[in-house]
Amino acid sequence: MEFRDVIEFVGKVIDGAGVAAILVGAVVASLIALLRLVRKQRPVYRPYRSQLGRSILLGLELLVAADIIRTVAITPTLESVAVLAGIVLIRTFLSFSLELEITGRWPWQTRGGKPGAAEVDS
Repeated sequence: MEFRDVIEFVGKVIDGAGVAAILVGAVVASLIALLRLVRKQRPVYRPYRSQLGRSILLGLELLVAADIIRTVAITPTLESVAVLAGIVLIRTFLSFSLELEITGRWPWQTRGGKPGAAEVDS
């Protein structure tokens, strides 16, 4: 097995992990929301949306990592790097948008909504 084949395989595994993170996250979030509905626990929508958004964010991060690995290690041409840059920009915009939707603040803002040092979620 050549280096190129190994890198391609690693990229596919990470791609699969990204898709799995989104799918598993969607299923788990849906099951939790369904349980909350059945138990008449409120709220249902906001926690569901937050959990679903977090799984999408994790999946996007893994998909970007796979793209970077494949592009840099296998085909580092100017064209492929430009395409990768476009993909990363779009996915970064999506990640920031999802973070804003989920938390109500930009990733670089603290919980109080003011710019500052990032806090670690527990």
